Amino acid sequence: MQGVQIDLISAERLSRMPSMEKIRLILDKVRSGTIVILESGLSPEEQSSLIEMTMQEILPDEFSGIEIETYPSKQKSGGMLSRFVRGEGELRRLTVIGPANQLKMIRRDRDFISAWISAR
Repeated sequence: MQGVQIDLISAERLSRMPSMEKIRLILDKVRSGTIVILESGLSPEEQSSLIEMTMQEILPDEFSGIEIETYPSKQKSGGMLSRFVRGEGELRRLTVIGPANQLKMIRRDRDFISAWISAR
């Protein structure tokens, strides 16, 4: 089958994984040409580690790196105290990650990401 594979990873699955396992999963998928969409995104520290590990694995004719874009989603349920009590203190984020030679972010607004994806 030709085309582009897109993997959508739920917040629930990500919450059960340690940071380095998340990063390794993402990097392995992107290296194989898969576009990854994370429902809950990564923490700033995880995103920094992902970029650092990516830089170490770039090879001129094999792996050109990643393209990554994130935006916060709005939370409409309850006030600050009720979100804290329920463990929802951080805003959830949607993150799109893919191979730099296949994924180009065209536009990003507060609640909109437009991307162009090419086949290999």
